[in-house]
Amino acid sequence: HHTTMAGFSAQRLLYAFCSSSATAAGSLIGGTFHPRQFSAGNVARATAAKIDKEPWWKESMEKVRNIGISAHIDSGKTTLTERVLFYTGQIHKMHEVRGKDGCGARMDSMVLERKKGITIKSAATYCNWKGSKINIIDTPGHVDFTIEVERALRVIDGAILLLCSVGGVQSQSITVDRQMRRYQVPRIAFINKLDRMGADPWKVLNQARSKLRHHTAAVQVPIGLENEFTGLIDLVKLKAYYFEGPHGNDVVVKQVPSNMEAFVADKRRQLIEAVSEVDDILAEAFLSDDTISDADLDEAIRRATIARKFIPVFMGSAVKNKGVQPLLDGVLSYLPCPIEVRNYALDQSNNEEKVELTGSPDAPLVALAFKLEQTQSGQLTYLRIYDGVIRKGGFIFNVNTGKNIKISRLFQMHSDEMHDIQEAHAGQIVAVFGPECASGDTFTDGSVKYTMTSMAIPEPVMSLAVQPVLQDSGGKFSKALNRFQREDPTFRVGLDPESGQTIISGMGEMHLQIYIERIMMEYNIATSVGKPRVNFRETITQRATFDYLHKKQSGGQGQYARVIGYIEPLPGAKFEFENMLVGQAIPSNFMPAIEKGFKEAANSGALIGHPVDNLRVVLTDGAAHAVDSSELAFKLASICAFRQCYGASKPVILEPIMLVELKVPTEFQGAVAGELNKRKGVIVGNDQDGDDSIIRAHVPLNNIFGYSTVLRSMTQGKGEFTMEYKEHSAVSHDVQTQLINTYKGNKAAE
Repeated sequence: HHTTMAGFSAQRLLYAFCSSSATAAGSLIGGTFHPRQFSAGNVARATAAKIDKEPWWKESMEKVRNIGISAHIDSGKTTLTERVLFYTGQIHKMHEVRGKDGCGARMDSMVLERKKGITIKSAATYCNWKGSKINIIDTPGHVDFTIEVERALRVIDGAILLLCSVGGVQSQSITVDRQMRRYQVPRIAFINKLDRMGADPWKVLNQARSKLRHHTAAVQVPIGLENEFTGLIDLVKLKAYYFEGPHGNDVVVKQVPSNMEAFVADKRRQLIEAVSEVDDILAEAFLSDDTISDADLDEAIRRATIARKFIPVFMGSAVKNKGVQPLLDGVLSYLPCPIEVRNYALDQSNNEEKVELTGSPDAPLVALAFKLEQTQSGQLTYLRIYDGVIRKGGFIFNVNTGKNIKISRLFQMHSDEMHDIQEAHAGQIVAVFGPECASGDTFTDGSVKYTMTSMAIPEPVMSLAVQPVLQDSGGKFSKALNRFQREDPTFRVGLDPESGQTIISGMGEMHLQIYIERIMMEYNIATSVGKPRVNFRETITQRATFDYLHKKQSGGQGQYARVIGYIEPLPGAKFEFENMLVGQAIPSNFMPAIEKGFKEAANSGALIGHPVDNLRVVLTDGAAHAVDSSELAFKLASICAFRQCYGASKPVILEPIMLVELKVPTEFQGAVAGELNKRKGVIVGNDQDGDDSIIRAHVPLNNIFGYSTVLRSMTQGKGEFTMEYKEHSAVSHDVQTQLINTYKGNKAAE
C-alpha cells in the first residue's frame, strides 16, 4: 500500500505499527490519525494497539461516582445515607438517628455535631452498587465554613439535593443549591418523606422551579401518598416498583396499575418535553413524532444532567425504606463519572495558568487534601486523586510546602473505620496517615507544580482577643490553635505586638464562636474572649513625591542613602514596587533593601496603624556613597521617605463591607430596614418570598456586631440573616476622624 505522508518512509511507517510500545498510530506519526491514509489491515492493527492500552483504567473509571448529599437541616440526609449503606451491604443493621437502641446512625461519629444540629466535620464513606463504586461525602452548608464547603464541592463530581415533601424548598436548601451552582456540580433531586402527613411532591417540584429556578421534571411518580404510599412508577421504563421484605430489600417490578395509566402518560410527556427543551437529539425525535424508546430518554436525561441543564427528580421515603434503590440506579445512570467532569488545576510554575486535568491514571499524580482529622494515631489526611496513581510505600510531593512525603499506609474510609488498601488511582478518595500538611494542599509526584485551588484564601474579616482563663494551660491552648489553623486556612492566629494578647481572626462571629467552643470541648480549656475587632485597612488617594536623604556620621563608618520617587494609588493590588531608575545612581544590590523598607513602612499606616493597601511605589532617582552606603541605610531611608510623603497623598481608612441577606416576615420589614439604615447599611435588593421579605444590604462590619440578638428581638425570633465579606471601602469623613482620635488616645495612654 502506498501511503502518501510527508517525511515518512514505508519502513518507518511499518516499524511504527509493529512496535509493541505503540499506544496509537496517531501519536507516533506526530499528527492526527487519518484512517483513509492506511490500508484496512494497518487500521485494524492500530485500533487493536489502542484498545489494548486503554481499558484497564477507562472501564474502571466509568464505574466510579463521587457524590455529596446535601439539604436543609432535618430533611433526612443521615437517614438516607444509612439506607444506602445498608442496601449496598456496607452495614448489616440499620440504626435510626434518634433510635431507641441508642446506637445512633453510622455517619454521626462526633459528639458536637448533633448538639448544634449542623455538620462540622464532613464524613466520607464508600459503597458498591451493581458493580460500580460510589464514594459519598457529607457536606457542611454554613457560610462561615465557606472553605469547608468549597473543598467538599471541589471533590465531588455530582450531588443529590434532598428536599422534604412537606417543608419543601427551605432557606438552607437555597444556600446549598447556590453553592452547587457556583461550583458547577451536576445534581439530581430526591423528594423525601412521602409517608408524612401533608406530603405533596408536586408542590415541592413547583417550588424548585420558582425558588431555585431549576429546569426540572419528575422521573418517578408515587403510588399513593402519606399512609397509602406503597411504591413508585418509573416514567422512563414505565414499570411499577414495590419494596417488599422486612427492610424493603426486595424490589418487586410490576406493570403500571391501570387506574394510573393516564396520569403516568401525562407525566411522561411532561418529562420528555422538559428534556427535549435542553437536548437537541431528543428534541428532533420529539418534534418528528417518533416513538421515544426508554434507552433514548435515559441517554438524553444523562446528557442534559451532566451538562447541568436539567435536574431529574426522584421520590421516596428513606425512613420507610422506599425509593432508595431506584435512587442509587439514578446516581449511576445520570451523574457523571470522574472523566466526564472537567477539573482544572493552576500551574504554579506558569503564573497560575489554568490547566485541564485529563483524569487519567497514566498522567502525573495530582491529589487534593480536602480534609484533616486528628485521631489517636496522628493526623489523618483525606485525599481526592484527580490524576495518576498513589501506591503504598511510594513518595508524594507537597506543592504548597515543597516537601517529599513517604506513604506508609493507605486507607479507604467508612465513616470512622479505616480499610487498608495497596494503591488507588485517579477518581478515588483515600486517606493517608502522617503528612504534615494543611487542608487544601495539593500533592503531586514532583514532576508538575500544579495546585487544585488558588493560593488566594479570603482575608479574615473579624478578630477576637482570646486567652486561657488558667495560666498553666498555655501549652494545650497553643496546641489547639495550631491544629485549627492547619485544618482551616481562613482561621488565623497572631500576636498583638502592642498588648501581647493572642488574636484569632476568621470569617465571622459564628466561625470564631465554634472554635472557642471546640477548645472548651476537645481540650477542656476555658477561654476568656475580648471585644471583637475589625480588620481596617488604609490606602492613598493621590500621587505624592518623596525625596529623602538619610545621613549619619558619628565616627567610623557612617550611613548614607538618598531615595527619590513617588507613591500612587494602585487599584486591585496590595503592594507593588517599581524601579524606574536610569543609570547607576544606586547600585542594584541595594534594591531589595529599598523594597523591604517600603513594604515594612506600608505594614502600618500613619492614620490608625493598620496595613496600607492598593499602593504602588516608584523609585526614579537617588544617591549612594562609595563607603557609607549600606542595606540598612537604604532600608531606613525608604521607611522615612514613605512616612514623609504619606500625609501628602491624602490617605483614607477602608473598612470591610459585608453583603448581608436577611429573611424576615413581611410585617417587620419597615422596622428592619430602619435599623439597617441606622447602622449605615445600604439596601440593594428586596424580594418577596411567600410571607417573608428577603432584604439584601451592604453593611459595614463594624456596625453589625451583636446584630443577631437585635434582629431576633425585633422580629419575635423569626428573622434570620447570613453575611459574607464583599469588599473593603472608604469610611465617611466623620468616622475617619473618630477612628484617628481613638487611635491617638490609645497611643497617648500607653
